[in-house]
Amino acid sequence: MKKFPECERREGLNKQRKEPIYAVIDTNVIVSALLSSKKDSATVKIVEKLFDKEFIPLLSEEILWEYHSVLRRKKFSFTEELIQSLIDAIENLAEKILPYPADEVLPDMKDLPFYEVVLTKNDPSAYLVTGNIKHFPQKAFVVTPREFLELLQSEK
Repeated sequence: MKKFPECERREGLNKQRKEPIYAVIDTNVIVSALLSSKKDSATVKIVEKLFDKEFIPLLSEEILWEYHSVLRRKKFSFTEELIQSLIDAIENLAEKILPYPADEVLPDMKDLPFYEVVLTKNDPSAYLVTGNIKHFPQKAFVVTPREFLELLQSEK
């Protein structure tokens, strides 16, 4: 069973960076990381970098609710301890956003809260990281897990 370290709040984040990098992490990235047996998969590395405080996750109440509900689906068989430790850690590290409504129609409207949070943050260093890139408008801030890892690497 995967365990997540206790996380302190965001103090000391990105000390080596001039500007912090922010990321809205789509639920599919988290699920993929938890299901992956490959330690070098992009999704697993993103979760590791989150715990290493290499970026600041962005959350809203709707995103948090989705994390809770999706991770508890029986088909995944994640333990309650795993789910709660992961969500607690993300909450402790995250910047919470009260998103503005976006006038956007997405192929899957359940993805809209993720898009609204990154738009509301309105920062050139804020990204939406998703495995379902086709569910969102083609924007430079909508990236795959692999692309986000490349961005983090280029910022070092």
